[in-house]
Amino acid sequence: MTLWANVTDHAGRPIHKWDHYFPIYERHFSRFVGRPALLVEIGCGEGGSLQMWRKYLGPLARIVGVDVREDCKAFEQDPVFVRIGSQSDPAFWSRLLHEFGPPDIVVDDGSHTMGDQIASFRYLYHAMDRHGVYLVEDTHTSYWDEYGGGLRREGSFIEFCKALIDELNADHARGALEPTPFTRQTLSMHVYDSVVAFEKGPGTRKKGSIWPQHG
Repeated sequence: MTLWANVTDHAGRPIHKWDHYFPIYERHFSRFVGRPALLVEIGCGEGGSLQMWRKYLGPLARIVGVDVREDCKAFEQDPVFVRIGSQSDPAFWSRLLHEFGPPDIVVDDGSHTMGDQIASFRYLYHAMDRHGVYLVEDTHTSYWDEYGGGLRREGSFIEFCKALIDELNADHARGALEPTPFTRQTLSMHVYDSVVAFEKGPGTRKKGSIWPQHG
């Protein structure tokens, strides 16, 4: 059953997601279905998405919701866990990683403010599984003043991502930009309407080939 079919048949806690996000989720998360994956979702909403991920990924998966609201603890139901803390607090993330280990999937549906999105990414991305997926939702707030954004405003998450595109391609900058851990750990970046997804993996081999090969 597709994730969309699961959602349209959902009878649990409310889920609030843009419809066009679902094919994006399936594109990046389908390889984790049926595996003992760890998904961390920043922002618990009304608890429905935690149930959605549990049903979609299967019985081997562990789901951890993160929120600043104490009442979100009511959403816990093994193997769905909820931890209360700020997404911009490195000490909180250190404790969570010590408890659960490196996540395979991170979904940032938290405060949607620029500082929080960037702080979470900076801490969690390098701590994830080396083949993990980090997905940030609702990145349209990068264009909204009330979230700290604005068109081409320095410090917005989208502008942060534009700089990461350069890091991803640092090997081709002819010395103008040194490769970083992000360069070596990142396979691809995917930019959608209101979503940015990062796929980790060994850096691509900078090697060309010619076909047909002779000799």
